[in-house]
Amino acid sequence: MAHDHQHLQADQLYPFDARGVARRFRHSAIFGALDSLRPGETMRFCNDHDPLPLLEQLRTRYGASVEISYVSRTPGEIVIDFARKG
Repeated sequence: MAHDHQHLQADQLYPFDARGVARRFRHSAIFGALDSLRPGETMRFCNDHDPLPLLEQLRTRYGASVEISYVSRTPGEIVIDFARKG
């Protein structure tokens, strides 16, 4: 039986710290990470600023298939969960 080593099981939380990604690559890296999530999986996104334009792009691109929830809005450390829906 073949196994996908990127996803061990559903309902897992995958960290994504955008602060370590060059600014010019951030949006494409985030889209790629979200595209690879399976239903029931969540990407926990951390950034140094509130990415409001990005969130609007995500809502347009994914609609209701990705739920966006703030975990923390501390200045300098914004944490957002992006949960892939079925």
